[in-house]
Amino acid sequence: MKRPNLRTLLIGALAGLTAFLLMLGASMQPSFFSALLYTASALPILIVGLGWGNAAAIAAVVMAAALGAIVMSPSFALIMTLVTLLPAGWLSHLANLARPASELGGPDHLLAWYPLSDILLHLCGLVTLAVIVIGVIIGYGPAITDQIVDLLIASVKEQQPDFMPDPAATAQTKSLIVLMLPAVQGGMWVSMLFAAYYFAVRIVAASGLGLRPREDIPSSLRMNRNSIFIFLAGLAACFFGGVPALIGATVIGTFGAGFMLSGFASLHFRTRGKDWRLPALILSYLASMLMLLPAFLILVLGLSDTRKAIALTPTKDADAPKQSDTKI
Repeated sequence: MKRPNLRTLLIGALAGLTAFLLMLGASMQPSFFSALLYTASALPILIVGLGWGNAAAIAAVVMAAALGAIVMSPSFALIMTLVTLLPAGWLSHLANLARPASELGGPDHLLAWYPLSDILLHLCGLVTLAVIVIGVIIGYGPAITDQIVDLLIASVKEQQPDFMPDPAATAQTKSLIVLMLPAVQGGMWVSMLFAAYYFAVRIVAASGLGLRPREDIPSSLRMNRNSIFIFLAGLAACFFGGVPALIGATVIGTFGAGFMLSGFASLHFRTRGKDWRLPALILSYLASMLMLLPAFLILVLGLSDTRKAIALTPTKDADAPKQSDTKI
């Protein structure tokens, strides 16, 4: 195994410092802008991992986590490592994996890269585990969410003194909120981390440092077929109540976001060459953010189109044809 040189480790440490500063800035900002900064903190890890390899990514993760523990707190460092640093480092590792295409029944002169569908599967799984672990750490449950609902009701009463909430409706809202929060948070984090991965790939490709070929996202971004069974298991767990329901809701949120990403990619692919493509895509994105039915239809589209698209590139010593994709 090739030992990492000092320059690679220094580049990784600098990326870790950048990631920590972004996290530090996020902790001091309003909620929406802080989410963007937290997502941006994954970019330095992804960029050095994709461009300089695993050693640089590990150095970046260690540096950012260590600074977080020293400057902020160990709990802050642990949460950001689980939610951002480790997923970013792992995604960059997977993206750089390749093996001879002949092992998959392809030509001898080509390399087959780790499928994007499996990278998305790993991302959904990592975010699911991170949300569950953080939930255990903070003691997430009805005791926390019920207070949120009570505060909202109290705020409404202050503005409208005549408002009298129905106890049955309040209880139903509380039972719904406790499941919705981990699902929404997990789904948003999958989407935002994949966006960070997307931009990191583009940045590294533009710099000429990336090993992985630039893929056509609309045709290659699909979920792994096995993801359907995980999604259905999460859906079934919601009917058991208690901790299984919380875990199931988290799975629905994270893997549902993965299927929605693949659904939008499929929509982009299916509308290519159409005159009405741009307004249709704009309406689809806006409607999915504002209404439940369009988002559900995009989810169904992602569920209905699961496959692998493996990027192929010539080996170093081969006079091979251009890059291609093989669908499995």
